[in-house]
Amino acid sequence: MNFFCKNTGFFNKTCYTENRNSRVEEVRFPMDATVAYIDMRVENPAEDKPLMLEQVLFCPVLFWTCRELWVHGVRRFFIVCDQPWKEEVEAVLSPVEGVQVFTDAAAARAEAGDCVCFTHAVLPIDGDEEQFGWLCVESRAELLAAARYCREAVCEKLSAQGVTFVDPDTTYIDPRATIGKGTVVLPGTIIRGASVVGESCELGPNTMIRDCVVGDRTTVNASQINESTIGSDTTVGPFAYVRPKCVVGDHCRIGDFVELKNSVLGEGTKVSHLTYVGDSDVGARVNFGCGTVTTNYDGKKKYRCTVGDDVFLGCNTNLIAPVTVGDGAYTAAGSTITDDVPPGALAVARARQENKPGWAKRFFGKK
Repeated sequence: MNFFCKNTGFFNKTCYTENRNSRVEEVRFPMDATVAYIDMRVENPAEDKPLMLEQVLFCPVLFWTCRELWVHGVRRFFIVCDQPWKEEVEAVLSPVEGVQVFTDAAAARAEAGDCVCFTHAVLPIDGDEEQFGWLCVESRAELLAAARYCREAVCEKLSAQGVTFVDPDTTYIDPRATIGKGTVVLPGTIIRGASVVGESCELGPNTMIRDCVVGDRTTVNASQINESTIGSDTTVGPFAYVRPKCVVGDHCRIGDFVELKNSVLGEGTKVSHLTYVGDSDVGARVNFGCGTVTTNYDGKKKYRCTVGDDVFLGCNTNLIAPVTVGDGAYTAAGSTITDDVPPGALAVARARQENKPGWAKRFFGKK
C-alpha cells in the first residue's frame, strides 16, 4: 500500500483547510504500513538545506515525522537525501530504530517495497489510532506558519495528560520533552530537547529548560537550566543559571543570581544568592553564604573544589581550587581559602581589622 502526501494545507479531523474555505480529502493513515519512504532531496544540495532538517519548536521536522510514524506502527525508515546532508540526517534520527539513509533514490525505493511514501516536508498535527492530520510545507515561510499548529498540538497533548498551561500562546515545548501530571507551566516557559520534568512541578515564568531531568514537586522560576539533573522538592531561581553537567540533589535551593557549572550538590544544600559554584563536588546540607565563589580557573587550567557534608561557608568566601573543606567545617566571612580545611574546623583567612582613631578628621581637614 502506498500513501503519497502531495497536497498543501492543514488536514484535520473535520477535513477543512486552515481558512475553512475549501474542503479537502479525508486523510487516513494506512494502519498496516510498517515501512516508510521519505525523499528529502533538494534542487541545490550544496546550498539549500532540506526543509525536513529545519526545526519547529527546536526539533527537526524529520524527527517529528518519523516519531509519529513510529507511534502508528512504522518500524523501518528508508530516508533519501543528498550527500552533503547525510551525516546530519543520521544524527537527527540516531534515537530512532530501523533507519537506513540513502543517497540513491532508486535503490532506496526498491528496497522499501510496499510502504507509506512522503515526497514533501510534512508535520504531523494531532490524531488518534485511525486518523490524524498532516501539514505539508513547501517553504520556510510555511514552516514558520506551521509552528503555531505544532505548539498547540504539543500543549493539547500534554494537557490531556494532566499538565496545566496558564498561557499556551507564550509557551514553547519541544515534542521530545515529557512533563508529569500536575505540573503547572507559566507564561514564557521554553522546554527544549528530550527534557524530562516530573509531577507537580511549577515552571516559569520566563524559564528555559534544555535537555534536563527535573524531579517531582520542583520549582524553576525565571531561570535557565541546561543539560543537568535537578532533584525533587528543589527550588531554582529566580534568575539562576545552571550550566551543563550539573547534578543538584533533592530538597536543595538554588537562589537568585546563582550560577552552577559542572558541579554536584548533595541533598539539602542551599546556595541562596549571588554565588558561583564551578567544577565542584559538594556534599549534603551545605550552606553557601552570599557572595561565595569557587575560583576554579588559574588562566591555564581548571581545578575542582571538594566540600563535605554539613559545611557552612561564610559570606564572601573564596575557595581557591584545588581545595577540600572537610565535613562540618566552617569558613569565616570574607575568607580566601587556599589550604584544605580539616573536618569540624573554623578557617579564618582574612587580615585582622585595624581601627585608626581620628583618621577621617585628619584626612578631610575637618575641625
